[in-house]
Amino acid sequence: MPKYLFACKAEPQYLSEQSAPEEDLYAFAYTITITNAGDVTAQLIARHWIIEDAHGHTEEVKGLGVVGHQPLLRPGESFQYTSGTRLRTPQGSMRGSFFCVAEDGERFEAEVPGFELRAASSGNGGAPVRVLH
Repeated sequence: MPKYLFACKAEPQYLSEQSAPEEDLYAFAYTITITNAGDVTAQLIARHWIIEDAHGHTEEVKGLGVVGHQPLLRPGESFQYTSGTRLRTPQGSMRGSFFCVAEDGERFEAEVPGFELRAASSGNGGAPVRVLH
């Protein structure tokens, strides 16, 4: 097992009730699960997201913690949170990373694998499309 490793998983969801396609506004939620898969207790300090819409417009988001928290995770522990973003197109993508510090002072990055954001399509009865990567 690696000494310093936070494994990250993302589950996106289209929020039709908060979207206004006629105004080119599409809302998405994403639930992130972060698990300390290493063997040293470590804390998530900051986040860095790159959000891109279907037209190639990119937004970069950086900040301390996630949803007001800087979770300290012992080996095997997980932290889950849900946040959201809005796009001007019905699909796009997100990728990112978390800056972490282990209890022994070692600094490391935890990558969040890229995931797609997709609004409901007319071909599935209006149900949200979830694509996990």
